[in-house]
Amino acid sequence: MRLRGAVPPKVVHAAKVAAAASLLVGVVYAACVTVLDQAVTSRLTEAVDTRLAERLSDVREVGLQAPDEDDIDSTPVYLWQVGRSGPVSGASSGAPPLPSSIRLGPDGEETVRLSGGPYRLVAGSADGVRLIAGQSLQSVVHLTALLRDGEALAAPVLLLAMFAGALTIGLRALSPVEQSRRRQLEFTADASHELRTPLSVISAETSIALSAPREPAEYRAALSRIEGESTRLRKIVEDLLWLARFDSAPPQPGEEPLDVATIAGQCAERFRAVGATKLFDIEVVTSGSAPAWISAPPEWIDRLTGVLVDNACRFAGAGGTVRITVAHRGSRVTMAVEDTGPGIPAELRPRLFDRFRRSTEQGGSAGLGLAIADSIVRSTDGQ
Repeated sequence: MRLRGAVPPKVVHAAKVAAAASLLVGVVYAACVTVLDQAVTSRLTEAVDTRLAERLSDVREVGLQAPDEDDIDSTPVYLWQVGRSGPVSGASSGAPPLPSSIRLGPDGEETVRLSGGPYRLVAGSADGVRLIAGQSLQSVVHLTALLRDGEALAAPVLLLAMFAGALTIGLRALSPVEQSRRRQLEFTADASHELRTPLSVISAETSIALSAPREPAEYRAALSRIEGESTRLRKIVEDLLWLARFDSAPPQPGEEPLDVATIAGQCAERFRAVGATKLFDIEVVTSGSAPAWISAPPEWIDRLTGVLVDNACRFAGAGGTVRITVAHRGSRVTMAVEDTGPGIPAELRPRLFDRFRRSTEQGGSAGLGLAIADSIVRSTDGQ
């Protein structure tokens, strides 16, 4: 039982799948941005190291008075001189004090925090004097902070878009499954109803016949009704078994060339007695004198034609006509079965080939004929 206003189960399932997919994407996104941040920081730091190494190279060639001619980055490069005893003194004006505890080996690199923030230091030498070149990493910190802010803003948008997209796809993917499940439930209910009716009649007739002594004529009448219901029950079961075989693995009887016009004529002859009884005509119309050859199992096409003509005979009505038309259309053969009955209401046509689906209770059929016809047509690559 589902309360009114509750969320449909398929929406709940789709939302769970969408949430799981969004969580997975979120984890992957977090891992990717972490790697990206590390890569960007590493590349920016390498660019600073390159600039500091170039500055030390200029000092070796020109001396401590060599100007910093890097026009790309306006961040100043500072130089510190390291004495033999270890104290560090600034060799550039404005250089922040560098702790004497810092020990960088030849061509060593290190990131330290000074009074002005994080600095990148690179050690070198010029004319026997050990030097340390350094540059503030504030610009690198600023760029990486902007990158992280952008990633943080993009994360919820990405996750919401992922959730909405996964939910939409999930609902669309579940629609055929839900429709199939609903039709399966309807089929089960309809099949139970169709099978229960003859079984109930048989059970009732048997109980009445056994409840008290009867005249022979009454027993014969009861047995006749039981036989009729048994025949109807057997036909339903055979049709269901036939459809079940086609659903699981369509049988593959040998195909052979056959003339559709010939099968149509034979079928019309079988139903002429029905037409004479119900006062309607059956006619076969063929276009041209050439045979309408196809390659298919004859028993399938015979059953297909019989199903369509039987259905037309149920609704043609007194004074009407059932017409079977066989024609050529390009490289294909067409067969049309028409009757002068009321036709099929437009609202019932989308589900015309569903099992146990009937446009009217007239005729007493179980509603399996057109489903069988549809299975035959699809199994022979027809339309």
